[in-house]
Amino acid sequence: MNRAGARRRGRRRIGSATRLAAFLALLLAAILSITAYETERTFSNQSLDSVTRGLVSEVGSYERAARGTSSSNLGSATVTYLQSRVLPQGETVMVGLESGARLGSSGSQSLLQDPVIRTLLANPQSATSSHRSTLNGVDTLYLVAPIRAGNAAVGTMIVTSNLSQLSTDQNRVLVLVIGEALVALVGAVAGAYLLLRRLLREIGRITTTAASIEVGDLDRRLGDQGTDDEVGQLAETFDSMLDRLQTAMVVQRRLLSDVSHQLRTPLTVARGHLEVLALQPTADILEVRESVHIVVDELDHMRALVERLLLLGRALEPDFLQVERLDLRTFLSDLFDSARVLADRHWSLAPVPDLVLEVDVAKLRGALLNLIDNAVGATTTSDAIEISAIQKSDDGTVVIAVDDSGPGVPPGQLDSVLERFGRLGSADRDGSGLGLAIVTAVAETHGGSFELSTSHLGGCRAAITLPAARDSTGEALAPVGI
Repeated sequence: MNRAGARRRGRRRIGSATRLAAFLALLLAAILSITAYETERTFSNQSLDSVTRGLVSEVGSYERAARGTSSSNLGSATVTYLQSRVLPQGETVMVGLESGARLGSSGSQSLLQDPVIRTLLANPQSATSSHRSTLNGVDTLYLVAPIRAGNAAVGTMIVTSNLSQLSTDQNRVLVLVIGEALVALVGAVAGAYLLLRRLLREIGRITTTAASIEVGDLDRRLGDQGTDDEVGQLAETFDSMLDRLQTAMVVQRRLLSDVSHQLRTPLTVARGHLEVLALQPTADILEVRESVHIVVDELDHMRALVERLLLLGRALEPDFLQVERLDLRTFLSDLFDSARVLADRHWSLAPVPDLVLEVDVAKLRGALLNLIDNAVGATTTSDAIEISAIQKSDDGTVVIAVDDSGPGVPPGQLDSVLERFGRLGSADRDGSGLGLAIVTAVAETHGGSFELSTSHLGGCRAAITLPAARDSTGEALAPVGI
C-alpha cells in the first residue's frame, strides 16, 4: 500500500493547481480567441458597411444634381458637380459618358490604367453593383452605377474608396483586442493559480495531518486559519472531528481497560469456586448449591456490569438519545410516587415549575432513579430525601436535584466519586461503581451537566442541569396541553 503510494507520488510531476490553471488557461484562451475574432469581424463588417453607405450616398448626390439634365448637357453638369463637390479622403469619382468622355475627380485618372475600370466605363450596366479588388496595388472598394436619361443608360459612374486606412484600423483593433485578451488571460490564470495554490495548500495540510493521525499522532490539529471562508470552516470542522475521534478513542481505551480490570475479579471468583468444587471427590449438596449460588451471583454482577459499560460506550453515538417532549411536573410527580416505595424515608417533592423539556425520558428517568437509589443507600429511616426542580432565571436551564440528609460526600472526594468505578461507602446497588458515571453521560449527552455538592438538608445534593427546551422560533416551549 505504501509502496503503491510512493510510486504514485513518484509519477506525479505536475501539481493540481498547475493542471487546473493550465486547463483554465486553455479554456479562457479559446473563449478570448473567439471573442477577438468576432470583435474584429464585426468591426470590419461595420466599417465596410459605413464605406458602402458613403459610396451610395455619393451616387445619390450625383443623381440629384444631374436630374433633368439632357444627355447633351450631361458633360457640363458633371464637370460642375465634380468642381463643387468636396469628397472624403480616399474617395474618388469617375464618370464615363456615351460620347466617350471620361470625367473624374482629383486623383481619379489612375483608375483608367486598370482594364476592368475601362471596360466598366465603356459598357454601362443595367443595375448598381459593388466590388472589392486591388486597383493599382491598392485595396479598393468601388461602386458601379448606371447614369440614366429617361429609361436609357447614357453613361457609367464609378465611386471608389481606398481601404488602406480601414485595413490599418482593423489591424490596430485586432492588436488591441489581442492585447486586452492576453492581459485578461494572464490576470485570470494567475489569480486562479494563486487561489488554487492557497486552497490546495490547506487541503495538503489536512492530508498531512490525517496521515500523522493515521500513524498514531492524535494531537495534531490544523488550528485557526484566520479566515471565515470555506477553507477556514473546513479546517474548523476537521479539527472538531479530530477532537471527537480522539475523545472516542480515549473513552474506548479506558473502557477496555476498565472492563478487563473489573471483570477479572468476578471471573476469578467464579473459576475458583468451580475448581474447588471439581477437586472435591464427594461434594455435599449444600456445598454445591452454595458454590452455584456464588457463581450465579458473580455472573449476574458481570451481566449488570457489562450492560452498564455498554450503555456508557453508546453515550458517544449520535443516536444515543431518543428525544421527546416531557411535561416536567407530571414526570417528577410520577417519579416521586415510584421512589417513595423503595424505602422508609421522609420523602418530599418541592414545587415543580410548569415546563416542557425535550429529553430522552427513559434515560433521564433511569439516571434520576440511580441518584434516588444512592440517596436511599446513604440514609436511614430517620433521614429525609427531597426531589426538586428549578429553572434558572439567567439562562433558562432546568436543574433537577435529589437532596438527602445523610452523611454526604467529603469535599475532597467529590471528583473521585464521579469517576468510572469510583466508590464511597455504598456504591450503586450492583456494586459496579458506574452509576454516577452513567448519570454524567446522560446529562452531558443532553447538553447539560451533573454535579455533587452539599445539600441544604445536610447531606449530599446530586443535581442534573438540562438546557431549556426551545421551539423553532426560539421561544421556550409551553407545558403540554396549554
